[in-house]
Amino acid sequence: MARYILQISYDVLPGRREEFLSLAQEMKAHFGVAKKKDYALYELKGKGLSVVEQFVCASKEEFDVLEDDLDERGEALVDRLTGLIAGGSARYATLVEL
Repeated sequence: MARYILQISYDVLPGRREEFLSLAQEMKAHFGVAKKKDYALYELKGKGLSVVEQFVCASKEEFDVLEDDLDERGEALVDRLTGLIAGGSARYATLVEL
């Protein structure tokens, strides 16, 4: 069964890195531990304000319900994150394993 990967890329507003790093720890605890998702955040090497979030889903079905599985805590974290993103928008990519 093919795995699906959702990658969300964005730049953090200058001067907000420490706030973002604190939020990132909360996001990892919530999505990775509490919600048991295969979730990670990456910083682009040499670009300390460019970030990629990644969800790895074991199936298309898991991927399809990813957004529907967002609870109140997850929504609050995403809302906080939105305020830290330069330009206010992120770029999304979906990868499907061959």
